[in-house]
Amino acid sequence: MKVWVNGKLHDPEDARVSVWDHGMLVGDGVFETVKAVHGEPFALSRHLRRLARSAAGLGLPEPDAEALRAGVAEVLAAAPDWPLARIRITYTSGPGPLGSDRGAEGTTATIIAAEQKPFPPTAKVCVVPWRRNEHGALAGLKTVSYADNVIALAYAKKRGGGEAIFGNLAGDLCEGTGSNVFVVRDGRLITPPLSSGCLAGVTRELVLEWCGGEEENLPLSEFTSVSEAFLTSTTRDVQPIAAIDDVVLPAAPGPVTAKVMQTFAARAAEHSDP
Repeated sequence: MKVWVNGKLHDPEDARVSVWDHGMLVGDGVFETVKAVHGEPFALSRHLRRLARSAAGLGLPEPDAEALRAGVAEVLAAAPDWPLARIRITYTSGPGPLGSDRGAEGTTATIIAAEQKPFPPTAKVCVVPWRRNEHGALAGLKTVSYADNVIALAYAKKRGGGEAIFGNLAGDLCEGTGSNVFVVRDGRLITPPLSSGCLAGVTRELVLEWCGGEEENLPLSEFTSVSEAFLTSTTRDVQPIAAIDDVVLPAAPGPVTAKVMQTFAARAAEHSDP
């Protein structure tokens, strides 16, 4: 395995990022997680475009997409032939002072990879008591400021869940810690709109393009009354939700979810960079 840091490959034990880096000091950075199947990254172009959007949202210089694309290829070429892997691309404002002001030394970019074990066939999710701020400066950006998600996922796992679900300040369903949420209600496939504060997930985007569905707010209080629900994310693809807190859903997967799973798998197999 190798680690890519600012254009160069290093052995993991020799890879270094400054202790002054603002990604570590104040969470001033963005990232992407990209799936790789037998060494082939999936939807890399969409991930790099979203990385650029997140960087722009923080006021960071536009990342060098072609350098990152080459770095992904180099890291995967040096990695074992894992059936499924996750690639982490991190881009920060670079070294800076011990405060919120940014430094002038330039940005930091790193790429690492690790084996990804398949997710369980279904998920139990737990609704957490904290809310996403759909009006916040970081709403919709994939930043390295992930402490909210760490706390929420730990809360869910203590209650037997595999993912935590956030509502937003408006009281509507928003997203998971690392996933988007779709529900089936009265036969309609629905996912929260981006205005809810949720991340513009790449898998969410592909499901909407390939399988249809509507973006519509759903009151969080009505989440447990849906007939079907599923999670989408880069590493889980489409994962049916079997239970929400202590409410067991009628079917996991239900007929709509099963069709989405089938369509997504078929379309994803056709092209690695849709």
